[in-house]
Amino acid sequence: MMELKTRASIDAMYEAGQVVARTLTAVREAAGVGVSLRELDEVARDVLREAGADSPFLGYRPSFAPTPFPAVICASVNDAIVHGIPTGLRLRDGDLVSVDCGARLGGWVGDSAISFTVGRARPADVRLIETAERALAAGIAAAVPGNRIGDIAHAVGTVCRAGGYGIPDGFGGHGIGRQMHEDPGVPNEGRPGRGLRLRAGMAIAIEPMLIASGRDDWHTAPDGWTLRTNDGSRAAHTEHTVAITEDGPRVLTQRR
Repeated sequence: MMELKTRASIDAMYEAGQVVARTLTAVREAAGVGVSLRELDEVARDVLREAGADSPFLGYRPSFAPTPFPAVICASVNDAIVHGIPTGLRLRDGDLVSVDCGARLGGWVGDSAISFTVGRARPADVRLIETAERALAAGIAAAVPGNRIGDIAHAVGTVCRAGGYGIPDGFGGHGIGRQMHEDPGVPNEGRPGRGLRLRAGMAIAIEPMLIASGRDDWHTAPDGWTLRTNDGSRAAHTEHTVAITEDGPRVLTQRR
């Protein structure tokens, strides 16, 4: 069931979103050659703890998962698209890292993701990440009252496909509020003018996922969580929590 948020509720979601923003900034600053993914998760835990927030990721177990998620961030490296479990893997020069994080504060949830490179960046990775960010910006721009979910999906997908990138089948954004995943679903590709009409008070997470090779297929790794590209090509993931308001889209997880 979809809940329309009041202005006060959106303000409260903004506070949760800013915890997420600070967490992602801290994780990115801590990331470097030789740093382990588990160490990045500890950085995120510290930020959440200091803010008095908890993690909607930790212990989360959707129907597809064999075990509850054991961390407060998803850390996906190179050919991992999303849902990577932070392990003792140490980052190497040139790695492409996607970090997804959520925070629950005052009963409201924020959710956001960034992609970045460690050490010397490959030009192809820079282009991939920049395209993911442009796709996210296009989706946000379409998140206005009177538009439809398909308009957001079309905006995101058009940027991704124009860059020659693949879009993982079956994955996209979602509604968000008191829970991390609420209605409606927000696909990363679709037809404009189709789907649920957007109304002021809706809050959604828009999250482009791009595969460098242009293919859309993927598989689940043996850990039961990590989604990897079938051909081993690299992937990028970006995300913001966005409130739809009469004054236009309000990005609740904007990093300063």
